[in-house]
This record gives sequence, structure tokens and C-alpha cells, in this order.
Amino acid sequence: MPVFEALRLALQTIRAQKLKSGFSLLGVFIGVASLIAAWSIVNGVNRYMTEKFAQTLFGVNTFQLRRRPMFTPNVPDSVWRAWWRRPRIKFSDAEAVSAALTMPVVTAWQSSENVSVFYGGKEARDIELTTASERYFDIKNLRLALGRPFTAQENRSGVPVAVLGDAVAKRLFVDRTPLERSVRIGGIAYRVIGVVEKQGSILGFPLDRFVVVPALSPAQNLVNPPGVLDAFLVKAQSEIEMREAMEVAEGVMRSRRHLRPNQDNNFVLDTSEGVQRFWAGISRILVVVLPNIVVVSLVIGGIVIMNIMLMSVAERTREIGLRKALGARRRDVLRQFLAESAAIATVGAAFGIVAGIGLTLLINAASPLPATVSPLSVVLGVVMGAGVGVVAGVYPASRAARLDPIAALRQE
Repeated sequence: MPVFEALRLALQTIRAQKLKSGFSLLGVFIGVASLIAAWSIVNGVNRYMTEKFAQTLFGVNTFQLRRRPMFTPNVPDSVWRAWWRRPRIKFSDAEAVSAALTMPVVTAWQSSENVSVFYGGKEARDIELTTASERYFDIKNLRLALGRPFTAQENRSGVPVAVLGDAVAKRLFVDRTPLERSVRIGGIAYRVIGVVEKQGSILGFPLDRFVVVPALSPAQNLVNPPGVLDAFLVKAQSEIEMREAMEVAEGVMRSRRHLRPNQDNNFVLDTSEGVQRFWAGISRILVVVLPNIVVVSLVIGGIVIMNIMLMSVAERTREIGLRKALGARRRDVLRQFLAESAAIATVGAAFGIVAGIGLTLLINAASPLPATVSPLSVVLGVVMGAGVGVVAGVYPASRAARLDPIAALRQE
């Protein structure tokens, strides 16, 4: 029997026995849908963490001189205590490192604290107040929808001007323009000179709830003790130059801190690699755990298909006997039942792919997880579905092929 003829007969049988075939393909359907959705989530978050999350936090080819790492999940208390005993990063540290950097770089000061911002009778709570120098906007790639950033002169003079995030501007001013109006931060009036373009969110965390003011403005007393920074930001033109700048910064800081060669740094040069290493660890766990869930679903689906096919062999014993009596060979019967089993699993896989893509789109739209469908997962879903069908159909097909035609024709 030709393969295409076997597939045609298999599809006819599936149409004739819809309920039984539906139960048969259910396990494969769940397994493939789970595979597509799980792979899409991991693939999407991997790309998101690499392309946007880390770059938004740190910037491209950028490092930060900090007292402790910025991203610190699951750190023991002893490590926290050691970090808090470290000296703070000072204005003078930033100036010394900046003076030592001979390669072309962009630098900025940064300190942050959550505050409330007021305008008229309105209040925006839990807003990230960032005191920064003028090149902060370049390093963070913040584009302005309205107005302008503050200048180097305004930063040196400590002029009370502010650039608002999109969410803060909408909360305080609704439909009115915020430019040249004054908001109050820590009891001081700050003239609004700009509004940053809307950035959205990262994994559910909003990126527009912030206000940026000059580092030497009165707000510096709200974020840190006098003369102290949270971070000194350095952006180079390439990764190679960034590494060179990091070596220079490390040498300057070790010299200023009078650290001996056998002493560890009591500061950190933080890059996006820390975030990416953290996510890589989670990703490896997901890559191990999620396929196991898919495999369990496919194994259950294969067992269901095998049992349904054994029932089909028992119900169609006379039909098998008649085919053999009319000249069908063992391999024809074997091929027919294998084709039927594979067809059931492939149809289940096809429905699973559609459901998996739909589930991916739903996750992408209704949750902060950035899921992205991978073509490889679709191909793998089809191959695994058909493979499960063939494996599950081998035993029932061999039983059908071994039936004696005379005994089969006598079967009631």
C-alpha cells in the first residue's frame, strides 16, 4: 500500500471516529502547546533581558562605579553587612576617575531616592528622584518629548530645574503642558524644563515614574549625605574601550582607597553582565524543567494513542482479516495503522501549535512577560508529535499485522 493511500485511509478513519480520535490526540495537543508556549516565554525573555532590560539599566558599553552591585538577588546577610561597611563613592572619587580617563568617554553622576512630588493640590507618590549631571540623559538614552535637558552650567550652579518622566507629567498636569511650571520636591520649587518620552515598563516595572534634577541642586540633600554619590557612570564608544576605562577606574580607586595588592576591592565596577549572568542561571533551570513537563505530556499522549489504537485493532479485526484475504500484506496493514497513529498525533500537534501560538500572543498581551514564538519550536512540535504517534503505533500496528486472516474473519 502506498504511503499516501495509507494516510488517506487514516484521515478517513479519524473523521469517522471523531470522539475517539479527539481523546487520542489530546495528550499530544497539550504537550505541543506547552512546548510552544514555554519555549516562546524563555526565548522572548532571553532576548528581552539581553537587548532591553540590561541596556536600560546600564546602557550600551557602560559601567558604573558603585559602593555595591546594583542588581543583588538572594545575597546572604553577611555579604550585605560587608557591603554597607564599605566607604561611599564621593564627588572627589568621580572627579579623580574622570581626570584619569584618557579615552573618549561620556561620564555622569547619579544618585536616587523615592520621594513625593507636588503640583498645586496634586501629589505623585513613590517617584524616583534622580540627581544627576548633564550627560546622564545621553548615557541612559533618554529622549525628550517636550522641552530640553538641563545644561552643565545649570548643574554646576545647582539651579532648581527638573525633567519629568511621562507618568509624572500626566499625573500632575493631565492635559496641560508642564513646561515652565513649578513642582515642589522636598519643599523646594523646581521649574519644569522637559518631559522624557514614554518608555513603558520592563517585566511589569514602570519606567516613567521619575524626576531628574541637577546633581548639585538642593535635592542632593534628599538622596545622599553631602558630597556622596550612588554611582559614577562611564560610557565608552566600544566594549574594548569600556574595559580599558574600567581598568583605569579600578587603579584610581584602589590607589585612593590605599588598598594593598592582596586586598579585595571595596567598591564595584558594575556592568550589565551581572544581570545577564543572573538571568542565564534562571534560563538554564527553565531549559531543564520545562522540557520535562512537555515530555510527561507527550508520554501520556503516546500511552493514550497506543491504547486507543489497540482498541481500534480489536474493533476492526474482521476488517483486517478481510483486507488480508483480499491480498493485503503484513507491511500494508502495518503501514496503515502506523499512518493512522502518526496522523492522529500530527493533527494533535497541529492543533497544539495553533493553541501554543495563541497562548503566546495572550501572554504577550496580558502579562509583562515578553513571549516570542520561535520557528524552531514549531518545527520541533511537529516532529515530536509525529514521532510520538509512530512510536505509540508500533505495537498496535504489529499486532494487527500478525493477525491470521481466517481467525480474524471468524471474529464476532
